[in-house]
Amino acid sequence: MIPTLIVGGLTLVAIIIILVLLQTMLIVVPPNRVLVISGRSRATASGDRVGYRVIRGGRAFRIPVLEKASWMDLTTIPLDLGIENAYSKGGIPLRIHAVANVKVNASEPQLSNAIERFLDVPREQLTGIVRDTLEGNLRGVVATLTPEEINEDRLRFAEALMEEAEHDLASLGIRLDTLKIQNVTDESGYLDSIGRRQTAEVLKEARIAEANRNAEASEVEAQAKQRATIAQTVAEQAILERQTELRIRRAELEAQSAARENEAQVSAERAKVTAEQQLEQERIILNQKRLEADIVAPARARREAELLRAQAEAAPIIEEGRARAEAVRQVITAFAEAGPDAERAYVLNMLPSIVDTFAESVKAVDIDRITVIDSGDGRATQSAMQTLPRNIVGLVEQVETATGVNLLGLLRDSGQPSQGAGSGPDRGPQGGGSGERPQAPTSQAPTSQAQTSQAQTSQTPPPAPTASPTPAEPAPIPAPRTLADRLPLGRHAETQAPATAAVEPAPPSVVVRRGEDMTSPQ
Repeated sequence: MIPTLIVGGLTLVAIIIILVLLQTMLIVVPPNRVLVISGRSRATASGDRVGYRVIRGGRAFRIPVLEKASWMDLTTIPLDLGIENAYSKGGIPLRIHAVANVKVNASEPQLSNAIERFLDVPREQLTGIVRDTLEGNLRGVVATLTPEEINEDRLRFAEALMEEAEHDLASLGIRLDTLKIQNVTDESGYLDSIGRRQTAEVLKEARIAEANRNAEASEVEAQAKQRATIAQTVAEQAILERQTELRIRRAELEAQSAARENEAQVSAERAKVTAEQQLEQERIILNQKRLEADIVAPARARREAELLRAQAEAAPIIEEGRARAEAVRQVITAFAEAGPDAERAYVLNMLPSIVDTFAESVKAVDIDRITVIDSGDGRATQSAMQTLPRNIVGLVEQVETATGVNLLGLLRDSGQPSQGAGSGPDRGPQGGGSGERPQAPTSQAPTSQAQTSQAQTSQTPPPAPTASPTPAEPAPIPAPRTLADRLPLGRHAETQAPATAAVEPAPPSVVVRRGEDMTSPQ
């Protein structure tokens, strides 16, 4: 038990001793202080041997008894500088008050200079040495500057002082951080005079400047008012122009609106009229189609039916006309072969029929009694007796006018011998027959006027509902017909063409002239 306690006590003592030794040997250096350990020599970077080593921040071991530890403070040292009767460049004594901040320079070789000069030196003594050095430098700088330069350009004065003191302080191992000139005065009142003069100059310049400024201000104010007036006038003019443009634009828009409304109305009316026109056209087309269906188509069908029926009815009539034409052609051929006596014979043969025809025309006249009244000249009876011959002569003339045959001439010439072929009876002053023989027609067999008119009527299509009637062409005036043109079929025709004797003939529309053959359908 006892040995254990002894061992423990010895261990504790050893630990305490070790701790004390460590505390004595190990030194921790703060950043604002410099540890200087003296006792052993060492070589510097320049090759010199010194008997100390410097530790700036950190820790270091010191061998007790053999080495000694000393401290140097790196904190700022404030200095209050004041000099009296410091003569300036012009010989004017000045009183200057300034403040400065200095510290031990921690850079080499200034730190070595400070260690050699101020190690273990009290701080008050270090402050006095640095103050005296700076005051001497301050007097030297004042001697190079005029009072005006010192007073007016204090920054330059401070810079010159720092340049002047830098070399001296570097030799001491001190660094000047800041230097400020607080006050510059003199006992003779030089600076006050300069100040008053400058003040007066400044006041004068101030008054002048103030007057100028007032004038300029007034001018500027007038110009400003003028510009304001001009601007206001321009603004009012611009407003009036804008209002005018607005009114013009409003009028244009109203005119455009009215024009568009009119255009819209016109377009609506045009569309309405167009629609009505289209509707009317469609109505017309519908009416045309209705007329086409109700009138035109039935009329066309009736026309085609009538045309077919007329063609069917005209076929036997055409054949009959051809047969009659052939019979007439044969009669005319026989007349041509027999000469002029045949014509007279034919006329005389037909004379009873003509007389019967004329007698039939007056058969209806019932004459009960004829009373002759004399007018007093005794010719009443003679006139009454001559009435019948005159009527007969007039009748013969009407026959000649209607047929071209001179009955009296034929009767007068019937007792005379024929004068040869190709010559007819001579017409005297009483209007005898023609000396030329009528030639037989060589054209196509003619048809009667009634047949031609009926065929043309049946073949003519009905007019369209909307077509305007075409004016008919004037009918050609028939030429005077000769005996050959107007020969009716009598007993001789019945003998030559018994197949067609039962049909009532119509006078042909053939005009026969010498030297030409012309057929004129009526």
